[in-house]
Amino acid sequence: MYIKWLDGWVLCALLAGSVLGFGCGEDDAGGSESSAILPNMPATGGATGMQPASETVATDIPGVIAEGAVVQVLAEGFMGTEGPLGLPDGSFVFTETNANRIRRFDENDELSTFLEDTNGSNALGIDPMGRMISVQTTPGMTRIGVIFPEDEVEVLTDSYDGQPYGRPNDLVVSASGAVYFTEPGPNAPADGSTPPAPPLPPAVYHIPGGGAAQRVAEGIRRPNGIMLSREEETLYVNDTQGEYLLAFDVQADGTLTNRRDFAAYDGVTRNDDGTVTSGADGLAIDSEGRLYVATPVGVQVFSAAGERLGTIPVSRPAQNIAFAGPNKQTLYIVGRGAAYKVAMQARGFAGRAK
Repeated sequence: MYIKWLDGWVLCALLAGSVLGFGCGEDDAGGSESSAILPNMPATGGATGMQPASETVATDIPGVIAEGAVVQVLAEGFMGTEGPLGLPDGSFVFTETNANRIRRFDENDELSTFLEDTNGSNALGIDPMGRMISVQTTPGMTRIGVIFPEDEVEVLTDSYDGQPYGRPNDLVVSASGAVYFTEPGPNAPADGSTPPAPPLPPAVYHIPGGGAAQRVAEGIRRPNGIMLSREEETLYVNDTQGEYLLAFDVQADGTLTNRRDFAAYDGVTRNDDGTVTSGADGLAIDSEGRLYVATPVGVQVFSAAGERLGTIPVSRPAQNIAFAGPNKQTLYIVGRGAAYKVAMQARGFAGRAK
């Protein structure tokens, strides 16, 4: 099934038959917006106190990115930027969570709306049947479910042990269709007050194909970005309030063992109460098994053995990342109301959508 996804016809067939006017391998017909600053939005992209997004220039990371590669600003002014995902026609989608929609850049960097009324979708993935699965965060309606196509919308899980999820964050879909997702709890309120106690503790969950959600890891202060290795024998989890990118061994039944510190983040701050903050958010993986971590100091790159290789600079804190475009050789970065892209030497892993 996944070979068909790589060829593009599964999702394209679904999209072409939708009301969104999507064409397989074609430009959107109308409804697009040029890149740069979005109409009627401030140059700060709605992010209070932030300077306008700007280009940055990478230093050489051998085999990953060339010296002088420019991180280009595609657009800013979005009401939330998350859930980046490459589509088989070469385009790129991401969630504008607070606007309750999914946005799409085509191969010409033209911007359009891919899907409205997304129940606060945050992270995105594609299953082996070509269905788009999302983490949905509207209070009182938090869930993991199929969001597209419309005639296949389905709730995969909305509670565990009789308790609703507080605010799930990120997900990854395996080649067999199993879903792993993180549940860090509610975000801190903008006024700095303490968020309400979540109904469930921070944890990582697993949804086997056709089965009920299982809690497979806990004891992580704030689990966030999540990614499977190429062979799907290892699961990686970012801890926004930890010093390390974590790794677990994946068992045949989908459960996890052998938790370990895989890689040390750069730019970790130590708080007065003794805790630490890394700000580590989304994850991506390339064809060589290298891991890419979206952080406030840029996109940190680690080898398949956990060695820090370097950091791709971004003008605003990076929130999430994905390989997309022809041969998955463009890295797309979203964060703090802005979207960027940069040409890579590395290629994203081709065995899954992300």
